[in-house]
Amino acid sequence: MSGVWVFVENKHGQIPAVSQEAIGAARQVADGLGQPLTGLVLGQGVSGVAEAAFNLGVDAVVGADDATLAPFRVEAAGPLAAKLMGERQPSVFVVGGSTYGRDLAAWVAADLDAGIVADGINLKVEGNVVKVTRPVYAGKLLADVNVKEGLQIITLRSRAFPKAGPMGKSGTAEWVSAVVGEDSIPTKVVGFAGKEGGVSLTDASIIVSGGRGVGGPEGFAPVKELADTLGAALGASRAAVDAGWIPYEHQVGQTGKTVSPDLYIACGISGAIQHQAGMRTSKVIVAINKDGDAPIFKLAHYGIVGDLFKILPALSAEFKKRLGS
Repeated sequence: MSGVWVFVENKHGQIPAVSQEAIGAARQVADGLGQPLTGLVLGQGVSGVAEAAFNLGVDAVVGADDATLAPFRVEAAGPLAAKLMGERQPSVFVVGGSTYGRDLAAWVAADLDAGIVADGINLKVEGNVVKVTRPVYAGKLLADVNVKEGLQIITLRSRAFPKAGPMGKSGTAEWVSAVVGEDSIPTKVVGFAGKEGGVSLTDASIIVSGGRGVGGPEGFAPVKELADTLGAALGASRAAVDAGWIPYEHQVGQTGKTVSPDLYIACGISGAIQHQAGMRTSKVIVAINKDGDAPIFKLAHYGIVGDLFKILPALSAEFKKRLGS
């Protein structure tokens, strides 16, 4: 077995951040093993994605351009990916931490009876083996895990790896045919309902989050005001979501979104280990809490001990003044 493969997703003709991270991580693995890196591109109208994958550092692209592969359905993509890897025999398959990626990795692992390590936050090549560091016990410990033999399938935690940058490379993709016809696919995608307004948590460079300390649904008003002032996404802890104060789509943490913004402002969040697991890689963390002994302060770069209902309006007013908004 030889060669490293990476799943390159297609999002409106572009390579999304989750796949840019996967390409960067897979490139390091390929270099460490001394093996070529192949990008797997599946979809319809994806020639531009293949070109972009070369530019981000893959050595080769194997792809399929077919209507059955767009939008993504694992019942169509899975059999093709498994067939290709069964024939080409790569040693490693790296997949980003998206819903599509995790679905595809699981399908290939089951189809080929291959080992899989999920939610990796660091990869290290030792001989012919890739050691994957992943959180365990709700993020309290880190474990090094590896697949001893055969194809090593690795899924990555979103935002845990830097994105691959342009390398100025180019190449010619190898195009293959889909292996499952439309009539054999049990799921049909009839459309997508986009969310109106707001900034996506996973794409935001600034996130302002509220927790149990806001006291109720109305307590999110000053949190949202600060987020709107900064052009930030609105986040929340599990405690606030479980209490019904804010929808689940805002939840940050082990059972919510994993984020890594430039600035994360935690308001009234004590900092349970499950919450930290979803935001600890943020570049700058600011904690605002009336409890000076809250665990979040051990993780924060800057902390303010005090009443968030006094602090947040003051911050919003000052930012509006300085930003001219």
